[in-house]
Amino acid sequence: MYTAPLLSLPLLSNWTQSATPDNSFRTKCLKFEPRIGNAKVELVEYHILGSTVALPYRHPTCGGPGKSAALSQDVCRVALRIDTSERSGIHFEAWFPAAYDRRVLATGNGGLNGCLDYASLAYGTQQKFATFATNNGHNGSSGAEFYHNADVLHDYADRSLHVGVVVGKQLAQQFYGMEHTKSYYLGCSQGGRQGIGNAQKFPADFDGIVAGAPALDMNNLISWRASFFPITGSTTSPDFVAPAVWSGLIHDEVLRQCDGLDGVRDGIIESPDLCKFQAEALLCTPGKKINCLTSKQVKIVKRVFSPFKYGNGTLIFPGLQVGSEQMAIDRLLAGKPFSDSQDWFRYVVRSNPAWDPANFTTEDALLAQQLDPFQIRTWPSPHNTARWYEFLRSKSSEEEIGKWLRYFRVSGMYHCASGPGAWMIGQSASVLPFEPRSNVLAAVVDWVENGVAPEGLQGTKMSDGADAKVLFRRRHCRYPKRNTFNKSSLDVLPTTSNVDDWKCV
Repeated sequence: MYTAPLLSLPLLSNWTQSATPDNSFRTKCLKFEPRIGNAKVELVEYHILGSTVALPYRHPTCGGPGKSAALSQDVCRVALRIDTSERSGIHFEAWFPAAYDRRVLATGNGGLNGCLDYASLAYGTQQKFATFATNNGHNGSSGAEFYHNADVLHDYADRSLHVGVVVGKQLAQQFYGMEHTKSYYLGCSQGGRQGIGNAQKFPADFDGIVAGAPALDMNNLISWRASFFPITGSTTSPDFVAPAVWSGLIHDEVLRQCDGLDGVRDGIIESPDLCKFQAEALLCTPGKKINCLTSKQVKIVKRVFSPFKYGNGTLIFPGLQVGSEQMAIDRLLAGKPFSDSQDWFRYVVRSNPAWDPANFTTEDALLAQQLDPFQIRTWPSPHNTARWYEFLRSKSSEEEIGKWLRYFRVSGMYHCASGPGAWMIGQSASVLPFEPRSNVLAAVVDWVENGVAPEGLQGTKMSDGADAKVLFRRRHCRYPKRNTFNKSSLDVLPTTSNVDDWKCV
């Protein structure tokens, strides 16, 4: 199931008096001796319910806290170093919960990262999955380790996930003394691409896959992101469009032109593809010289929202979706190179650490596409997932595709999480109940194990802060249907509309 808008320390005991320990599980954990070829045991730890897990392997560039959230049950943590070649290897972790439903769950990653997804490890154990993660064969958020090392690049492209799944299943059998019954995957962004790519190359690895915002057509995606810096220029450029202008003037105009197309103005654009945004509406005139854009700035805005193409008109990648400009401010519209694209061209495509991202052209994009290391392309944010789905529809019927694939566009969600819409659908660290209606992982489990394929997915919007409360909910439609307001068109806040005020058409 794919959805979108798809690792030698001494034995340690880290537990507190927050709960009564299960001594039999603790003993079983601390006596566990993993038996995996080409692997070195780095640690085996027991953690009691309510405790937090120190993360000594988390690279500083990965960000996040130095420890996990409080565990929801007792967990046995196992870490391995697994050799994948003479000059490469992966850091692998498996977290085994005391309460186990004989399901295993693998997790993905994001960007060029070699950062274990500890939030998903904790989330998986909360739902009684034996859960695995790897560092994709390198540490930290940089792509520098790809430089002149095809084996590390191979790990990143697909090998680390597959090896992690194979090893994780073996360890689960060794630890629990029984075979797992079902195998699942949960990943977003690069993790979404990993899930879909794994299904193509290793179809026996998983029974069900959740692939959020998959980074499909990866070479062209990276090239598209590289194209932004030459378009926007640096912050010192006389025509630079400042972040405050993108989040204020431009975003307000996007909402004015696009928000009402779904039947209501509520600050959430349900179907960005329906909007033909006219940036010329922001052009300064003799009678309007403030809160407007120069002709050169209008041209920049138009290029940002336009498809990225070769000189002959061949599409490289779709343009930025209207409504996502606020999310894009920090990395794509900030007047600086997109770091992942810079690293990819320096250390993989051009093999030149001095390559200047300001000089990026479509020649670089063509070279990246021709190189396509380890078929990392997968296929030529929700914009591109629809292209992939339409490609599948051109090869098969809707009925046949529906037997194994469901695609949901989540309106008002930024990249994988956050945003003004009902974006919470059961991602890692979710506070939602584990039930199919509103939890995407539970939905794929229900589909695999009970044959109930989801027709819709209910999203939730929570308030910020420690005392988070539900602000509103909205059902997200199965593609190609789209959400439309079911009442008279009017200006409302999302909190004033009911789930049933919307229908999929």
